[in-house]
Amino acid sequence: MAETPTRILPAVTPENAHFWQGGQEGELRFLRCTACSSYVHPPAPVCGACLGRELEVSAVSGRARVLTYTVNHQPWLPGFAPPYVVAIVELEEQDGLRLTTNLVNCAPEEVRIGMPVRVCFEIQDDGALPL
Repeated sequence: MAETPTRILPAVTPENAHFWQGGQEGELRFLRCTACSSYVHPPAPVCGACLGRELEVSAVSGRARVLTYTVNHQPWLPGFAPPYVVAIVELEEQDGLRLTTNLVNCAPEEVRIGMPVRVCFEIQDDGALPL
């Protein structure tokens, strides 16, 4: 039987649990500054826009556009066969709110800069990877 491809979930900590575990409830979650409403990603203790320290967890739509991508052809992980797409996408909620992810449910040769995408999740025991 073929091994099921599984991406590796980073360490889940109190500071990033909202992001890595939100997908288990079907939500893509980021920190958001209560002072200026800017999203903060990756998680940080202060807002990069206004230096505010009051941050709250906020779900976003999960809709984005592909900014850039590469098609990986190297077999880095056992059971995770190439080719697969690694992309940086920009969420529609805020200019500069970007996420590095894998693009799935689309052939690598169909991916284009500017292509609209929507989040889905690979659920794991300790969290969920946004794809």
